[in-house]
Amino acid sequence: MQLTPDETTVFTLWGLGINETVVNTWIVMALLTVASMLVTRKLRPDVPPNRWRTTLEVIVTGIQRQVEDISPQSSRHVLYFSGTLFLFIALSNLLLVVPGFTPPTASLSTTAALALSVLIAVPLFGITRQGIVGYLKTYIQPSIVMLPFNIISEFSRGISLAIRLYGNVMSGAVIAGILLGVAPFFFPVVMDVLGLLTGLIQAYIFAILATVYISSATATVNKPDHDLDSEREHKEQDR
Repeated sequence: MQLTPDETTVFTLWGLGINETVVNTWIVMALLTVASMLVTRKLRPDVPPNRWRTTLEVIVTGIQRQVEDISPQSSRHVLYFSGTLFLFIALSNLLLVVPGFTPPTASLSTTAALALSVLIAVPLFGITRQGIVGYLKTYIQPSIVMLPFNIISEFSRGISLAIRLYGNVMSGAVIAGILLGVAPFFFPVVMDVLGLLTGLIQAYIFAILATVYISSATATVNKPDHDLDSEREHKEQDR
């Protein structure tokens, strides 16, 4: 039984073997791009919304509410990042029901890349919000003794994200393969349904954890009340 799509080379490009993980990642990216273009091509106030646009609005609004509840600072920019992570992981896992398609999230290289993107995004959002000096000060809070522990904590977050997502996807594939050998007609259907549910949950958890980490990096300490009032006014104006 194949445990990871990295083991299968689909074709060779300029002497480099392109494995199934890369190809399936391109497929997910293409599907997301085409779907967004088709749904938003008539996105104008004078055009009545259709069911696809309504579905998209429900998804985006739901993600935005979750982001705003966790990270009120610069929630729009966090929405773009966390929402993209959610849609990519969710669609990858949903395509599990397509015969012959192995989700790219079943590869540790993909989950590691997603976790690495979060590790890079967290300091970028923190520096944008607090400045370089202000963000670096968070590593020595509440005292300079905590510096190595805070650095280790940053890297452990990324590792835990990658292992959690990879472990859940792979465990579902392994269990489905075992049950397929025991009862090839009934159990695979049940496992596909459970796999879809688990895939959506994992996409949600990954995006929420990324938002939580970004929120902790952008949160300011002992911020004056008038600055908080100003932020609330800007937030209301954006709405």
